[in-house]
Amino acid sequence: MRISPRSWPLGAIAADYGCRSMRTATQSLLQTSKSLSSKREQNQIVHLKSYSTASDSPGPPKERFVRLPRSLQAIHLKPLKRESKFGIKSCNLQLRSYSLQPLEFYTDFALRAAYYLGLSASGPVPLPRLIERWTVPRSHFIFKKAQENFERITLRRLIQIKDGHPDTVQLWLSYLRKHQYFGVGMKANVWEYGPRGVGEVAERATKDKRLEELSNFWSHVGQTKTSGTPSEVEEILGSRAFQDSIGVRTPLSKSGDEKSI
Repeated sequence: MRISPRSWPLGAIAADYGCRSMRTATQSLLQTSKSLSSKREQNQIVHLKSYSTASDSPGPPKERFVRLPRSLQAIHLKPLKRESKFGIKSCNLQLRSYSLQPLEFYTDFALRAAYYLGLSASGPVPLPRLIERWTVPRSHFIFKKAQENFERITLRRLIQIKDGHPDTVQLWLSYLRKHQYFGVGMKANVWEYGPRGVGEVAERATKDKRLEELSNFWSHVGQTKTSGTPSEVEEILGSRAFQDSIGVRTPLSKSGDEKSI
């Protein structure tokens, strides 16, 4: 039995009308979006063609490749190193830390700083770990018989500088101290080379310095003035004050005048 549309209730008629209107709206939206997308593609093609030169061959537009700066590329690469000519040790830098990540980061930073200062650095060489353990009471009251263990592992890396000038090595170490990373300790052994006879020269300089210090010290002890010439000495010995001090007094002259002192 078929029901004519006239016998439908008002709600069903409204729903049917709403569905039809929704379909027409979606179809119109799809058509407008297709037209807009085609226009955008045409505009992009025209925009890309405007950048092409007359010498370019006809064809699809090519993408431009922008190269990153060398400083940014070097971050993702291994640090550069310089070769040593004579292989003479100048400095051994030992880095220590309790965790691996800051140790590797700061080691990489130290190698890059050495390269840009013109130093030939080798490493990093992993050194044996330092393992320390402690056994302490767990508590001071009811758990005093129970014990617990603590362990600390120290990681180490070694960087060696060869054929480096002492001033450049000191500049490198001061730069690392200025930008020291947290959680990383450093210990450096520095060698300085000189000509033969340096020890004798240094010993002679220290000896002269000690004699000068002693002379300055003993100059304030005892007699500070010199005796003077022989005539001045005779005058001092013949003076009345000196004779009175030793108990000898000369008689007065016949004229009654005392000898001038």
